Amino acid sequence: MHMTTDVLVPSWTVGDVTVHRIDEIPLPPATGPWLLPAATAGVVAEQEWLRPDFADHEGVLRIDSHSFALSVDGLRVLVDTGIGNGKTRANPAWHDLRTEYLARLTAAGFSPELVDLVILTHLHTDHVGWNTRESHGEWVPTFPNARYVTSRAEREFWAGYDMDEPRRQMFRDSVHPIEDGGLLDLIDVPAEGIDISPGLRLLPTPGHTPGHVAVQVSSHGETALITGDCVHHPVQLAHPSIGSCVDIDPAQAEATRRSLLDSLADTDTLLLGTHFPPPTAGRVTTRGTGYRLTPVPPAHH
Repeated sequence: MHMTTDVLVPSWTVGDVTVHRIDEIPLPPATGPWLLPAATAGVVAEQEWLRPDFADHEGVLRIDSHSFALSVDGLRVLVDTGIGNGKTRANPAWHDLRTEYLARLTAAGFSPELVDLVILTHLHTDHVGWNTRESHGEWVPTFPNARYVTSRAEREFWAGYDMDEPRRQMFRDSVHPIEDGGLLDLIDVPAEGIDISPGLRLLPTPGHTPGHVAVQVSSHGETALITGDCVHHPVQLAHPSIGSCVDIDPAQAEATRRSLLDSLADTDTLLLGTHFPPPTAGRVTTRGTGYRLTPVPPAHH
């Protein structure tokens, strides 16, 4: 297979850390009305700053699937692993993908065998898929030399959950092989968060799932925050009450989102949205009774 070598990987600098966005796939237009049903075309149209990057002129939200890769304290780190290739999924937008995700990851300097740490913000299908890849008819760890990390509360919640068959399938192909290989570490995340290496902190952001974490990156006085799914789309900055149809605890998810946005508003912290389409990153700015995202465009390497 011919692999392109001129892949441009968008990135942002945080002190002396470079955070790369590893693109997987844009999600179809129907994703927005399903995922964020309260973000109607009328609600979206009221926020002119969402157009054209975060929504189209009909009020349809743009939503992406990607990961973030960074080197911090000598570790090559990947935050969330997307949907994955060749997976059997009930959602047609996620089913049996064939993307160039691994080529993009490699182009950014993170070939799979070099990754040291994989942080899973939570155990949903579109955040764990590249945990594994198919090899000789089996699902094997994509990052064989990495430790995979998620919160203990997250894993224990799903262990006691009455899963439907599609979710059981996801655990079989994308979580169990990691556990069976002894690669998954469960972290107790206290209310104030926990440093897992210098400059890398897990912050509890529950509600979407009970053990959901956001990832804070700090270097030389600069800070970035990777959202996972505590914020799905910039429209939620304008209306923090807008929740996701798959939030386990919608009230807690909203409280988490409001608290997080309040703490970030009018600071220099760079917000990196795990599902935000390009330009993907920005600063949270107070706007009326809510907030907006003031974009920070990436560099391309």
